[in-house]
This record gives sequence, C-alpha cells and structure tokens, in this order.
Amino acid sequence: MMFSPFDSNEAAQHRRDYVEDRLSEGSPVVGISFDAGLLLLTVRKAQRKVFEIYDRLIFSGIGNQSDIEAIRVGAIDVAHKEGYERSPDDVTAQRIVSFSLSPPLKRLFGDQFNALPAVVRAIFGELGETPAEDSFYVLNYDGEFALYNGFAVIAGTSEAEDRMGLWMVGVTPEITREQALERALQAWAVGAMTGKRRKIGKDEDEPDPLRDIDEAEQIAGFLREELKTAQLEVGLLERFSTRESKFRLLSSADLESLLKSYR
Repeated sequence: MMFSPFDSNEAAQHRRDYVEDRLSEGSPVVGISFDAGLLLLTVRKAQRKVFEIYDRLIFSGIGNQSDIEAIRVGAIDVAHKEGYERSPDDVTAQRIVSFSLSPPLKRLFGDQFNALPAVVRAIFGELGETPAEDSFYVLNYDGEFALYNGFAVIAGTSEAEDRMGLWMVGVTPEITREQALERALQAWAVGAMTGKRRKIGKDEDEPDPLRDIDEAEQIAGFLREELKTAQLEVGLLERFSTRESKFRLLSSADLESLLKSYR
C-alpha cells in the first residue's frame, strides 16, 4: 500500500493530537538552578515523580506512568553502562537524551503501523560545578529535545508552559534554595491552573502571569486547595554536599516553612 505525503502528515497530526490530549492533565514539573544546587519540583497525587538517574543527574516526567518508567529505566541503564565502560565524567544528560532516548522515541512516533506512540514529556537536570554549568534537557514524545539553562518547565500544554516560563522570568543562579522553592511552587501553580481552565473550557481572559496582587491571591488560594489532597515533591542535587550522593528528596520538615503559607 502506498501513502502520499498528505496521508503521512495527517497520520502524524492524529498521533500528535492523541498524545497532546493525554498529556493535557499532567501535573507540571519545574526545574530551577540556584546557588547551592538545582531542583525539580512537582505536586503529585500518587506515584513518586522525581528520581536520581546518576550522580549529578535528576529526572521527572509527565504522561503514562509506564512510559515515564521506561524512560527512567532506560536512562539509568545507559548512564551506568557509560560510567562503567567509559568514565563517570562521560555520563551526561546530553549523551543520554540525544544519543540514547531521542532516536527510539522518534522512530516510535513516526511508525504509523505502531498502535500507540509514547505518551511522555520528560525533564532531566544536570548539576555542574557552578550554577552557570547547570543544564536542563526537555525531551518530548516525538524525540525532539531542547537545552535550557537557569530553569526549565514541562506541562500538559504549550500554553501552560508559556505561562510558567513568564512567571520564571528574572530567575538567576544567585537565588537561594528557599527563593528557588517559592518561585518553583508558584510556577507549578500557574501551569496547573492553566491546565484546569483548559479542561473546563473557560474562555474568559486569563490574567497575565506576572507579579500582580490578584494573580498572587489566585495562586495562594489554588495551592491551598491542591495541597489538601496532593503532595509536594522536590528532588534536590546539592552542589556542595559531602555525602556520596548529591541527590536527596526533601522531607516534610525541609518543606515546612514553604508550605505554612498555604495551610
């Protein structure tokens, strides 16, 4: 059977629409680099979402849990193989994403005879010696990926990501961990609020996600409601840690000062 370019493009668009619809309700993830490290922050209902991949590498994603897990396990396998066969210094987010994860995702998405493409959008953070050397890679279900410095976000829709990005304008590596946590949590709320408005089909003009009083009040109210039934999760890579692993999940005690404003 022959397929015309139109048939191929139409099939790709159908697959894209399918995945985007499935991703639209995903809980956003925010990555920020700060003076003493970098973090990934999200809010979850059930399964854990932030993981260590290798020393100085951290990961999270949205989408089908099975696809997120496949990306996580694949990244860990590649990282440890590279570290064993070559050198730990050769284990980078750029190599894992561009050489190991992106090509199979591209093939899977482009295969019109495969039943379903992967439903996943992933973010990797890599800790550098200095904040200027920190990096984030965002990997999409179609295998496309992008490099970011300073901060990066993933969400269920491009609109939510755009609004989150606007909220993050002005973030610099000189911010403290506490400032990074507050900004990341607010950016998460902006993305999650945008997703919920889309779901219920609200057509009213949305507030510009800048630091005006009305927006701040909306965010605070939204977070109070969400955190009644969901759990804040933050994974941290600590630049100056003397422990063997740079990674740790922040505990409830670590997050107490951040959350007290939303109770």
